[in-house]
Amino acid sequence: MKKTSVINSELSTVIANMGHMDWLSIGDAGMPVPLGTKKIDLALSKDLPSFQQVLTNILTELEVQKIYLADEIQTQNPQQLVAIKNVLPNVAIEYMPHSELKHNISKTHAFVRTGEMTPFSNIILESGVTF
Repeated sequence: MKKTSVINSELSTVIANMGHMDWLSIGDAGMPVPLGTKKIDLALSKDLPSFQQVLTNILTELEVQKIYLADEIQTQNPQQLVAIKNVLPNVAIEYMPHSELKHNISKTHAFVRTGEMTPFSNIILESGVTF
């Protein structure tokens, strides 16, 4: 049995297959997933698991060099933005309109759906390198 933090087999496989500058997205329960994009649905019920729980878990195995967030998170969900910055304190952030973020999910290796029920709790993680 796998000993590290990410024990979901689909998610673990996606992370293991990522290279430098590849993208992985995590989002709230309402985020639409473009056809053709792999969807790893972890949502069980409202806020279970939370966006932060999933993000923190993924960060135990994925090196992240940059993140992409919707502009709207700054005014519509500033608490989530603070929480994201707390777990990724030295990572560059690029903001874009929510409509563009939704479009860019189609360029990710997978979209991880959480049970999060707060607005604009969506992120694209850009993989870094460990050397």
